[in-house]
Amino acid sequence: QVQLVESGGGLVQTGGSLRLSCAASGRTISSVDMAWFRQAPGKEREFVSAIDSSGGSQNYADSVKGRFTVSRDNPKNTIYLQMNSLTPEDTAVYYCAGRVARGWYASRYAYTLWGQGTQVTVSS
Repeated sequence: QVQLVESGGGLVQTGGSLRLSCAASGRTISSVDMAWFRQAPGKEREFVSAIDSSGGSQNYADSVKGRFTVSRDNPKNTIYLQMNSLTPEDTAVYYCAGRVARGWYASRYAYTLWGQGTQVTVSS
Protein backbone atom coordinates (compact mmCIF):
# COMPACT_ATOMS: atom_id res chain seq x y z
CA GLN A 1 0.00 0.00 0.00
CA VAL A 2 1.45 3.34 -1.05
CA GLN A 3 1.38 6.24 1.34
CA LEU A 4 1.94 9.80 0.12
CA VAL A 5 3.01 12.49 2.57
CA GLU A 6 3.20 16.14 1.55
CA SER A 7 5.34 18.72 3.29
CA GLY A 8 6.71 22.19 2.73
CA GLY A 9 3.55 24.22 3.03
CA GLY A 10 3.31 27.34 5.14
CA LEU A 11 2.63 31.04 5.25
CA VAL A 12 4.36 33.27 2.73
CA GLN A 13 3.93 36.82 1.50
CA THR A 14 2.81 37.75 -1.99
CA GLY A 15 5.68 37.29 -4.40
CA GLY A 16 7.35 34.69 -2.24
CA SER A 17 8.25 31.10 -2.95
CA LEU A 18 7.67 27.67 -1.46
CA ARG A 19 8.80 24.19 -2.38
CA LEU A 20 6.41 21.36 -1.68
CA SER A 21 7.54 17.77 -1.39
CA CYS A 22 5.58 14.55 -1.63
CA ALA A 23 7.33 11.49 -0.28
CA ALA A 24 6.02 8.05 -1.08
CA SER A 25 6.44 4.97 1.06
CA GLY A 26 5.29 1.39 0.84
CA ARG A 27 6.25 0.90 -2.78
CA THR A 28 8.13 2.67 -5.50
CA ILE A 29 6.35 5.33 -7.52
CA SER A 30 8.91 5.29 -10.30
CA SER A 31 6.31 3.85 -12.68
CA VAL A 32 3.46 6.07 -11.50
CA ASP A 33 2.32 9.28 -13.15
CA MET A 34 1.97 11.89 -10.43
CA ALA A 35 0.24 15.22 -10.02
CA TRP A 36 -0.47 18.12 -7.72
CA PHE A 37 -3.97 19.38 -7.03
CA ARG A 38 -5.19 22.11 -4.73
CA GLN A 39 -8.40 22.96 -2.98
CA ALA A 40 -9.32 26.37 -1.65
CA PRO A 41 -12.10 26.81 0.93
CA GLY A 42 -15.50 26.45 -0.68
CA LYS A 43 -14.05 25.45 -4.02
CA GLU A 44 -13.61 22.25 -5.97
CA ARG A 45 -10.28 20.46 -5.96
CA GLU A 46 -8.43 21.65 -9.04
CA PHE A 47 -5.54 20.45 -11.12
CA VAL A 48 -2.23 22.24 -10.70
CA SER A 49 0.48 20.19 -12.40
CA ALA A 50 1.29 16.68 -13.57
CA ILE A 51 4.47 14.79 -14.32
CA ASP A 52 4.84 11.45 -16.03
CA SER A 53 6.64 8.52 -14.47
CA SER A 54 9.98 9.30 -16.12
CA GLY A 55 9.83 13.00 -15.35
CA GLY A 56 10.18 13.81 -19.01
CA SER A 57 6.74 15.30 -19.50
CA GLN A 58 5.06 17.97 -17.40
CA ASN A 59 1.74 19.76 -17.64
CA TYR A 60 0.45 22.83 -15.85
CA ALA A 61 -2.79 24.63 -15.25
CA ASP A 62 -2.86 27.97 -17.02
CA SER A 63 -3.09 29.75 -13.68
CA VAL A 64 0.34 28.49 -12.57
CA LYS A 65 2.18 28.17 -15.87
CA GLY A 66 5.48 30.01 -15.77
CA ARG A 67 5.43 30.25 -11.96
CA PHE A 68 5.33 26.62 -10.77
CA THR A 69 7.67 23.79 -11.67
CA VAL A 70 7.02 20.12 -11.01
CA SER A 71 9.84 17.60 -10.75
CA ARG A 72 10.55 14.19 -9.35
CA ASP A 73 13.43 12.20 -7.93
CA ASN A 74 12.58 8.55 -8.48
CA PRO A 75 15.49 7.12 -6.45
CA LYS A 76 14.18 9.18 -3.53
CA ASN A 77 10.56 8.23 -4.28
CA THR A 78 9.63 11.90 -4.08
CA ILE A 79 8.01 14.55 -6.23
CA TYR A 80 8.29 18.30 -5.81
CA LEU A 81 6.43 21.46 -6.65
CA GLN A 82 8.47 24.64 -6.77
CA MET A 83 6.12 27.60 -6.46
CA ASN A 84 7.35 31.10 -7.26
CA SER A 85 5.67 34.50 -7.49
CA LEU A 86 2.90 33.36 -5.19
CA THR A 87 -0.31 35.35 -4.90
CA PRO A 88 -3.23 35.15 -2.47
CA GLU A 89 -5.13 33.24 -5.18
CA ASP A 90 -2.69 30.36 -4.66
CA THR A 91 -3.89 29.90 -1.09
CA ALA A 92 -5.19 26.35 -0.75
CA VAL A 93 -4.49 22.89 0.57
CA TYR A 94 -2.14 21.21 -1.88
CA TYR A 95 -2.39 17.49 -2.50
CA CYS A 96 -0.13 15.13 -4.38
CA ALA A 97 -1.75 12.28 -6.24
CA GLY A 98 -0.77 9.18 -8.16
CA ARG A 99 -2.44 7.75 -11.25
CA VAL A 100 -1.93 4.03 -11.78
CA ALA A 101 -4.51 3.54 -14.52
CA ARG A 102 -5.25 5.37 -17.74
CA GLY A 103 -7.07 8.63 -17.50
CA TRP A 104 -6.84 12.30 -18.21
CA TYR A 105 -3.93 13.73 -16.27
CA ALA A 106 -5.91 16.82 -15.22
CA SER A 107 -8.92 14.98 -13.84
CA ARG A 108 -8.90 14.28 -10.12
CA TYR A 109 -11.06 11.22 -10.79
CA ALA A 110 -8.18 9.56 -12.65
CA TYR A 111 -6.10 9.43 -9.46
CA THR A 112 -6.42 6.74 -6.83
CA LEU A 113 -3.44 7.60 -4.61
CA TRP A 114 -3.73 10.74 -2.47
CA GLY A 115 -1.77 12.40 0.28
CA GLN A 116 -3.31 14.19 3.23
CA GLY A 117 -2.46 17.64 1.90
CA THR A 118 -0.36 20.57 3.05
CA GLN A 119 -1.67 24.08 3.64
CA VAL A 120 -0.26 26.97 1.61
CA THR A 121 -1.31 30.45 2.66
CA VAL A 122 -0.21 33.54 0.77
CA SER A 123 -0.75 36.85 2.51
CA SER A 124 -1.28 40.10 0.67
